[in-house]
Amino acid sequence: MSTTPCEAGRDEAGEIRGFWTGLGLPGLIDVHTHFMPERVLHKVWDYFDTSGPLIGGLAWPITYRREEAERAALLRDFGVRAFTSMLYPHKPGMARWLNDWAADFARRTPDCLHTATLHPEPDTAAYVHEAIEAGARIFKAHVQVGGYDPADERLQPAWGLLAETGTPVVMHCGSGPAPGKHTGPEPVARVLARHPRLRLIVAHMGMPEYEDFLDLAERHDQVRLDTTMAFTDFTEGFMPFPHKALPRLAALGDRILLGTDFPNIPYPYLHQLQSLERLGLGDDWLRAVCHDNAADLFHL
Repeated sequence: MSTTPCEAGRDEAGEIRGFWTGLGLPGLIDVHTHFMPERVLHKVWDYFDTSGPLIGGLAWPITYRREEAERAALLRDFGVRAFTSMLYPHKPGMARWLNDWAADFARRTPDCLHTATLHPEPDTAAYVHEAIEAGARIFKAHVQVGGYDPADERLQPAWGLLAETGTPVVMHCGSGPAPGKHTGPEPVARVLARHPRLRLIVAHMGMPEYEDFLDLAERHDQVRLDTTMAFTDFTEGFMPFPHKALPRLAALGDRILLGTDFPNIPYPYLHQLQSLERLGLGDDWLRAVCHDNAADLFHL
């Protein structure tokens, strides 16, 4: 007998709760989830609907294409204690408006870590300062979509402010799923050379330049990586994580954070967790990645 989407969601929530209770955790913390103005999110979904099949030759269905309130409720059903509203501008002039929206979303969503974003423009430092003063706890930078060099001089004061205040920034800087003009480890290395205390979280484990970004993490003790879409069957099919790098991944277990890309994922949320488990790095590693590292970083 087939199940309705709601029934399927409840079944998945039970399995997810079984995953983290089995590890003795109070829940999950997901540092890479997307909430943004609905018309912006729908444009993102349109991109995956139309361009997604061109990425790796694979279709990219949105598994959790639901209304905002239902998506937040679903994360709570999964037992996600804290999540983010990753949002990002694709051109100048958008970031301040997005930050205003994100501040309002955080006010009405107490379990969301107040998220903000940035783009290289004359007033970047001013609105980054305003966002931090308003309570932003994490920033999102999307080098691929924004089409900018993260080492752009207009961003330097903002990186300095984020480093000084200890505010983490999740940066999509790897060249997956499709390369951009400024993606890859080299521009990020230039940022870190000037701002070594920047709490940088490399999104998607830096795919496909996994080992290059592991190099950066090994050289800079404030660099972290999130697991978003890494190790899943979908990604392993066209951008596999190198098996030889697993010992390095294990050694960096205190700086790997759970990220999923919810709701914009082409498989169930549970699969990301199962993909981490099957790496075989042990329960202590899983506890750190799925909860404890982020709890320490955000003082939860």
